[in-house]
Order: sequence, then C-alpha cells, then structure tokens
Amino acid sequence: MDPCGIDTHVLFRQDSTRVRVDLGPEGTAHHRGRGRPSRVNRWMSGSWSTHGMHRSFPAAGPIRVTFGRLCRDTRIRLDLSQQHLAERVGVSRGYIGKLERGEANPSLALVETVAEALGLDLTLIGRPPVFIGGAHIRDAVHARCTAYVGRRLKSHGLLTEREVEIVQGRSHGWIDLLAFDPRSGTLVIVEVKTRLDDLGAMERQLRWYERESRTVARRIGWDVRRTTSWLLVLASDEVDVVLRQHRALFDDTFPRRARELLADVTSHWAAPRPGRGLAMVDPASRRRDWLIRTRLDGRRSPGSYAGYGDAAGRLARAA
Repeated sequence: MDPCGIDTHVLFRQDSTRVRVDLGPEGTAHHRGRGRPSRVNRWMSGSWSTHGMHRSFPAAGPIRVTFGRLCRDTRIRLDLSQQHLAERVGVSRGYIGKLERGEANPSLALVETVAEALGLDLTLIGRPPVFIGGAHIRDAVHARCTAYVGRRLKSHGLLTEREVEIVQGRSHGWIDLLAFDPRSGTLVIVEVKTRLDDLGAMERQLRWYERESRTVARRIGWDVRRTTSWLLVLASDEVDVVLRQHRALFDDTFPRRARELLADVTSHWAAPRPGRGLAMVDPASRRRDWLIRTRLDGRRSPGSYAGYGDAAGRLARAA
C-alpha cells in the first residue's frame, strides 16, 4: 500500500514467469499531476519465479534495478546475448549492460520495447486514493457558506485557513475551515454541510479531522491549547427536517448550539465548555447574530431557504 495514497502494482509475465511489484510513493510510473511522466523511477518490492526458480527483491529499491535484474535473468534463460538484445531493441550493447545493472533510467516507451523483445507482458494496475468527505471540488453553495463563515470569524479576530488538506495512508480529506483564536489558544474545526445525507460518514469524518487538527495547526504555526468542533449547516427547511428526524443523535453528539458558540467567539472563550457545536448559517445574511438556531433549539420561523436547490438558485441570482 502506498502511504501517499496510491495502491499500485506492476505485473511482468513471460509464459509461466510472473512478477508482482508493489510501487511506493516516489517517481512517475503512475502519474499524479506533478511533472511529465517520462521516466520509470518509482520504488518497488516483490518477487518473481520461473519454472520453480524463485527470486526475491529488496523491499526498497529503484524499479529500474529490479527491472534490470528481470531483463538479465530472462535474457540468459532465453540464451540471448546482450548484443542480440540490443539489436532487437535498437540501442547499444553498453546500454543493455547499464539497464541490467540498474544504472540506466529508461523511458516508459523503452521499457515496453525491451519487454516486448524479451516476451514480457507488462501491466500497470492503479487504484485511486480514498477521499474522505468526497472529492476536493466543492459546489458553489458550499463555497459561499465556507467563505461567509471565514469572514465572520475573522471579524472576531480569529485566524483562518480554508480547505486544509490532511493525508493518512490512502485517505485524503479537506477540513473546510480551521480557525484559531490567538488570545485563548483555541482551535475551531469547522465542518460545513449544505445537506445532511450520510450522518455516519459525517461523524467518522469529523472524528478524523479532530485527531489530525493539532498536527496541521502546528504546521501552520499556531500554538493550540484547546480544540473544539463546529458543524455549521445551511439554514434550510430541508436540513431542519433531517435534524428533527435524528434529534437524539444531534442532541448527544452536538450538545452546544448557536447562542453558546457565538458567546464563545465574542468572549474569546473566556469560559470554555466541552462539546461539539451545531448551528445554521445563511451566507447572504448580514445579521449580527450570524449563527442561526435550528428548529431543535426552539426556532419557529422557517429556514432562509426551502432546500439546497432554492439556495443555489437564489445565491446565483444575487451574485
């Protein structure tokens, strides 16, 4: 498994010869958007066998070294000279020697040519990383809500960072908003939701962010003394319905509500209390009390929007 998020394997096969190579994080055999994928220089581990002969490769070594060993052993078994192979491939005999010793850094095209000349079948298999909370691309309503919350928190003197990436193994996620209050050393993990579709996934996602947030904050340069988490949802009737349907869950998991959260911010956490917070936001609102109560908290007025579609249309027209 690739600790940077790619679980990739290369299979070389010739008749009953089969090679499995696990690729690690370095190089460009599997292109991930950083530069042109023109060279084979990833890292590998694995083993291969031919008619009872078994070869094991070290767990960490350039793929060109292992590919070179495979080429050499296969060439010898085929009773081919380096000169003969060089003529088939269209390179010099000296280059074949460098290739077999792992000193050459061939292009992918040349690797394919050599493999064809030796009868090797190369297959690259890649699986994408796991994205927690969906892909990085966000919709317009979500972006408006996140930007709105960031501006409001900055007006209270907090430092903010949006779309903060965290990576653990093959898992990738983005914290919508991190806010830091330098006066109290409080770090606020803000998760913004325009819909509440999968509550279990949301809970797992938030727990992961809470575990990783202090490490991320230290990288930013924030001296964190305490952390708290907020779930801020779009102020819509659609969301209110889900909240009421799962009242027990939200009462237990998010015991602190809009008024308490706003009091914390304005007082710079003068009297901090434990527990996650839940409130609604309307990105078009200019109210001083910008964190809105949910129907769970006794609000009787309808939401700012009927649902996500209503919000998308109205915010687009107002832009």
